[in-house]
Parts: sequence; structure tokens; C-alpha cells
Amino acid sequence: MRLILVRHGRTDSNVGLLLDTGAPGADLDASGLEQAASLVERLSEHPIDAVFASSLVRTQQTARPLAQARGLEVRVLPGLREIPAGEDEMSADATRYIGALIAWGEGDLHARVPGGENALEFFARYDDAIDVVAASGAEVAVVVSHGAALRVWASARVAGFAQALGAAHLDNTGVIVVDGGPAEGWTLVQLTGIRAYPGHAGGAGEATALF
Repeated sequence: MRLILVRHGRTDSNVGLLLDTGAPGADLDASGLEQAASLVERLSEHPIDAVFASSLVRTQQTARPLAQARGLEVRVLPGLREIPAGEDEMSADATRYIGALIAWGEGDLHARVPGGENALEFFARYDDAIDVVAASGAEVAVVVSHGAALRVWASARVAGFAQALGAAHLDNTGVIVVDGGPAEGWTLVQLTGIRAYPGHAGGAGEATALF
């Protein structure tokens, strides 16, 4: 099957560089609503059979215009939610959060922000959600999720993604198109809507590319 993985549109929390990972989360701002509407045309070449979103409102708001244009319902899967920030929820300091994600990439799967998830917990629930999408019978499904969750999952599960992304970040309504399945694995087909930020881990540019 084909998965079209989409990061949600912009929110005030993105603009304010806040670790907004809890439910229900921020609504899309005016720019985010425009980004959501633009997906109707941007994804017009794809024959979409199903649309899924996380339990946070910004993903559902992002998915809605596309689903309505295709005569589909937005199916909510809580497992697609963002990686939680734990004790740092709504903080403007993403140092510990980004540090935990970096540690996961270096093999420390038990690293976490206090009160948040470790890598084992994240992959268990996100893989389960993707399995539900794959079992839906859709040949092409759109999944609207979150910056950190998409980056971490795709880096580990999608062949070619980490190399294509490089040091860049998935921008709001950035799109990752992959083919495959849970058994055989996923392969990158297309990556659009990325942005390169200067600076180091934990900087403002990197923080706004998450959540």
C-alpha cells in the first residue's frame, strides 16, 4: 500500500516554540488553516481511500479539508499522537526533549523526559497505529501526525528517509510518501515540505520543526 504521512499545519504553539504535546492541543492558526486547505490540491494526484489523524485537534483540523474533498471521514487513531514532553509540557525549552530523541537515535531506547515516553513505548503504540491503517483495506491512506513522531518513526522504519531528510526538518504540512507494508517494510517514494535550520540541537529552529 501507499502511506502519505503529513505533518499538521501551523499552530500558535509552533510560533511560540512551545512543547505542546498533550491533548487536545492547540488549534491551527490562520496560516495553518491555509496550509490544511492547500493539501487538497497538493495531494490531488493521489487516489486516496482513507484519512487518519491523531487524537490532537490540530491533526484533525489539518485532515478535514482533504477528507471532505474526497468524501471521506477522518478516522482518529490515538496512537498517532505526538511524543509526549512529560514534565516539560508547554515549556519553551526543548533541550531535554530533543536530547532524549537524539539518545534514541544513538541506541539508548530507555531515554526519556521525566513523565514522557521512552523509545520502546513510542514505537509500540505508533507501530500499532500504522498496523491499523495498513489493515484498513485502503490502497492509499493519508496519515496526519506530528513532527517529532513522524521523524522518529520514519527514520527507523522507512528505507531512504533519514538520508533524504539529512539535517533538515519536516515543516508544517510537510509530506512523506512511502510504499510497502508492516511485514515487508516501507520505502521512501517522495519527501516534500522540508526546511533546513542552522544551529545546534535544542535551538529555536529545531524546536519549531517538532510537535
